[in-house]
Amino acid sequence: MTVRSPVWPDPVPAVYSVENPRIPALAVRRFGPDCPPLVCTSGWPNSAAIHLLRLLADQGAILRYRSDFDGEGIRIAAYLLDKTPARPWRMTAGGYRAAVARTPHGPEPGRLTEAPWDPELTRAMAEHGTAVVEELVAGVLLADLIEAAG
Repeated sequence: MTVRSPVWPDPVPAVYSVENPRIPALAVRRFGPDCPPLVCTSGWPNSAAIHLLRLLADQGAILRYRSDFDGEGIRIAAYLLDKTPARPWRMTAGGYRAAVARTPHGPEPGRLTEAPWDPELTRAMAEHGTAVVEELVAGVLLADLIEAAG
């Protein structure tokens, strides 16, 4: 059996990846067949998701990853960023503070661990004591996708 490499557009576009399936559902509703490349890990990324993201990166795609602003989301992001060349997508202390300002009364963030890409992020989350799920920042994420779609 012959295994062929996948055929990607030239140039390979930026590829966005998210934790929660609600974001791709909103993106498909907004963009239809013109939706920018978007991968959903639906929580912890399995080996297929990691493999796909690595293949895309090997072909020149710039990978961006976003998860929930909670303890588990930070751990998921740290894992995915370690296993792939993805970069955080709106996963900074500043992004968290802007999101929590719009939704100050969310659930507790759970057990927090350091975010290797932005140590200030975990401190900000501990200070506010509020988790912010991706769905609550969907408008900002879709605006980024609109910009990516040109």
